[in-house]
Formats: sequence, structure tokens, C-alpha cells
Amino acid sequence: MPKIGIPKTVLITGASSGIGYELAKLFAQNHDNLVLVARSENKLNDIKINFEQNYQVIVTVLPKDLSQPNAAEEIFNQLAAEKIQVDVLINNAGFGDFGEFVNTSWEKEADMMQVNMVALTQITKLFLKGMVERRRGKIVNVASTAAFQPGPLMAVYYATKAYVLFFSEAIANELEGTGVTVTALCPGATESGFQLASGMIESRIVKGRKLPTAEAVAKFAYKAIEKGQVVAIHGLLNWIGANVIRFLPRKVVTDIVRTMQESDR
Repeated sequence: MPKIGIPKTVLITGASSGIGYELAKLFAQNHDNLVLVARSENKLNDIKINFEQNYQVIVTVLPKDLSQPNAAEEIFNQLAAEKIQVDVLINNAGFGDFGEFVNTSWEKEADMMQVNMVALTQITKLFLKGMVERRRGKIVNVASTAAFQPGPLMAVYYATKAYVLFFSEAIANELEGTGVTVTALCPGATESGFQLASGMIESRIVKGRKLPTAEAVAKFAYKAIEKGQVVAIHGLLNWIGANVIRFLPRKVVTDIVRTMQESDR
């Protein structure tokens, strides 16, 4: 795995499992120090022990629930108090919900918007200024192939990921020439706990399919971060799908996504 410059400190949200954990492992192997954020303190502490013993890095754990409105500011203030400078910010935390909007839980959707959009935006804003002042830094916002079209049966989730993609592209443009890059990582369905947690385990989009592993997506993302790639879509078929839909009528696209999301039951 290639080194991304000199050793640095990498902050990763949603770091206790899936793509977040696999990215943390790659950076640890690169001998970069880590700040890991997730809700589960026990999982984070296990990772801390493992990585510090095996990779000789410093791991700071911050058990935080990003659905809480003050979480982003608490993270920033705690690291500032400990004089920990963040060189790479990976906004990976996020979750979805499955079902018709009329029947889904508003409470879960409000938390989803807070985590997927608001916390991501606030954390980016808080850490970005220091990166620009130092004229170096990398920001990665984990979007999804869901960002490229509306998503019946996961309407709010798809909308949040479209926000992440467009926000990332816009600030990437604003930051040209500053030494700071922004990457929107767009994986498709990935082998992780996401499908079970979101209730879409029976959906045609995942049922019976061999999905890419979180490790494979993380390795792809690591290379995209190194290059400063603005939009990084994992997988050739996902890249084709994300680009072909621009030439189809929007009603057709929405109908196709609805069919893919439904279950065979």
C-alpha cells in the first residue's frame, strides 16, 4: 500500500466497523496516528489496543453519537484541547432506513439527516479552516452510488447521499489551489452490517448477490485519497450505472431503482 505523504493524524467517523474500520487499518499500516469516532466505546478500545500493539501508532478514541447536535463541536473542542492536529478527515459515519416514506419512522430519519448531512458538514467546516491555513489536508466524505438518482423505498437515505456528493464537489472546486483536496467516495452495496441495520436485507439490490467487501472498497478509497480524486465511484458497473442514468428519463430511472429495491417476497 503506497504511503500518502509523511505520517499524519487521520480522523475517521464510523470507525468501529465496515469501510471506516478498514480505512483505519490501512492508515495504521501506513504508520499514521488515528482519531476514531463511533458510538461503541468497547469496540473502539479493542481497535486501539490492536492497532497500537501491531502498528506502533497512537490511537485516540472518541465515543460519540453523531445524531446528537453537539457531537461535532465536542469532537473539535476535545482535539483542540489535546493539541491534536487533524491532517486527514474521513466522514464515514452514516446509516439508512428501508420502507415507504409514509410508514417509516420520523425519529430515525431525523437522526439519519443529522448524521449523514448535518454532522458531516459541521465537522468538515470545523476542521477545514486549519487545513487551509496550513495549506495541506485531505477530506473524504463517504457518499454512495445512491447519490446519483432518487431512491424509492429509501427516499431520505438517497437524498442525504446526493447532498454529500454535491456538497463535496462544490467545496472541492472552492478549494482548488489551497493544498486541500476533497473526495466524495461513492461505493455501491458493500458487504457490511448496513443492509441488516437499514432493513433492506431482502431487497433485490443485495439479496443473493456477492457484494464487494469493505476491505476492497477501503483499498480503492485509499488510492483515490492519495490522488485527490474528487468523485471516486467503486466498481466499473457502478461507474457505468452512475453515468448512464444521466441519459435516461427521470421517471424511468426512478422506476428502475424502485424495482431493484423491492424484494421478491
